[in-house]
Amino acid sequence: MSKERIQKILAQNGYSSRRKVEGLIKEGRVFINNIPAKLGDKISSQDKVYIDGKEFNITERVSSELLMYNKPVGEECSHTSSKKTIFENLPKPKSGKWISVGRLDINTSGLILITNDGKLANEIIHPSNEIEREYIVRVRGKPLDTDLKKLLSGIKIDKEKVFFSDLVKGKETSSHTWFALVIMSGKNRSVRKLWSSIGHEVSRLKRVRLGKLFLSKELKEGKFRRISPDEVLG
Repeated sequence: MSKERIQKILAQNGYSSRRKVEGLIKEGRVFINNIPAKLGDKISSQDKVYIDGKEFNITERVSSELLMYNKPVGEECSHTSSKKTIFENLPKPKSGKWISVGRLDINTSGLILITNDGKLANEIIHPSNEIEREYIVRVRGKPLDTDLKKLLSGIKIDKEKVFFSDLVKGKETSSHTWFALVIMSGKNRSVRKLWSSIGHEVSRLKRVRLGKLFLSKELKEGKFRRISPDEVLG
């Protein structure tokens, strides 16, 4: 195995994203053969890498796997959480470590992708792919049509303009309204923040589509199936 940049190797082996690895290196938490790692350092499978004092095993070639998982409410998308995580219902990866492709917060359910290949994860969620994310949402109250138009035209959130590319009203009760919506942004809690910006709290949120991939009724909560990248990107 030829030497490659440490952040690339760790991402491909499923540790985390390149950006997070770079942050760990800057914080002095990564060592190569007992020497503090520096940005730009290159490694191979012959080197020993330690993160927070624990050795991280590097395989010469990652056996790439991609899973489609139906996440229940109450599960975290983190290996370090003290709460139940999405990884507890999964088999051990053939190599590397499971990482989520994007995240869903603990109160959001539905479709999430999980892989052991950091490079594949970055390819799927890279902004250039313009992946559509479709959700079913229940909000408190009855939003005005003028406010719904704002959600479609765009609202600045965290210094970035965010909007729904499609928004269809569904069932309405005395206290809540249901919508189906599509958003391109993968920013943390974008859907909830958009509704909050017009004064309506999200009480239920479920992701039902990523790109071409729909969440089927056959895939029950807490279950997964193996898929190919083509099922998402085409």
